[in-house]
Amino acid sequence: MLSNLASLCDRHHRSVHEDGFHVVRLADGELEFRRPDGRVLPNAPTLPRVAPDGGEALSRDNLAGGVHVDARTLLPSWTGERLDVRYAIDVLHPRAIGH
Repeated sequence: MLSNLASLCDRHHRSVHEDGFHVVRLADGELEFRRPDGRVLPNAPTLPRVAPDGGEALSRDNLAGGVHVDARTLLPSWTGERLDVRYAIDVLHPRAIGH
């Protein structure tokens, strides 16, 4: 019977067959996905509407906010030194390290 088939990507197919997730076809034909503990996974939220000139609008907002975006904007300032894990954890979560 073909009514119980659903097209899933490799990752989600493996999740159903190996990780305990479940897929149920509801009476209206929609699919319901459940976690291994039986809880229903919520539907993905609707994507926001983007204006046809969305890129231009974003550029205008950045300019108005004093944000300059160029080819180097996302380059990290890291120069290859070893990560000080203790310091990083202390900064990110001060209570994680007892003083």
